[in-house]
Amino acid sequence: MVSEKVKVRNVTGLHLRPASELADICSKCSCNITIVHPNGQVNPKSVLMLMSAAIKAGTEIEIKCDGEDEKESLKKIVDAIQGGFGEELID
Repeated sequence: MVSEKVKVRNVTGLHLRPASELADICSKCSCNITIVHPNGQVNPKSVLMLMSAAIKAGTEIEIKCDGEDEKESLKKIVDAIQGGFGEELID
């Protein structure tokens, strides 16, 4: 298992469009993925789970990947979150 903490940097947080993009990235990964956030944890392969987490801009989350492509998956997910899904970024 590998994990990394990352700050959600897009101004609007994980609203529908970035949550959909993140779920799409995660659903293409064969490893198990968990996002740990201040109020619990979710499976990011589900848009509904990501939306229910209500992760706001500036929130630090931990991405955990466990399985055959865990390192590659973690990098893709972290890069997407740090990139802000093409939206305006906070510091």
